[in-house]
Amino acid sequence: MQGGAALNAQILQACKDLIDDAKMSCTDIVFKEVCLEILAKARQVLTEKQFKSLVDYVAEKMREKASLEMQQELLAVR
Repeated sequence: MQGGAALNAQILQACKDLIDDAKMSCTDIVFKEVCLEILAKARQVLTEKQFKSLVDYVAEKMREKASLEMQQELLAVR
């Protein structure tokens, strides 16, 4: 059982890494699609607590991405 917990922790970290990579390299709409796809697949293998943690992480990254893009748009208008 302990091996499964370690594997789940690795999967959770891999999901977070994929989300971070997508945040830096994707447009907003593609980033959201990537996040939804990752969440759909992660739901099948993570524990409820880990999945909730990942959902919270994704929500924060989406807010950051939206804020960053809004700042870039404001700079482009000037």
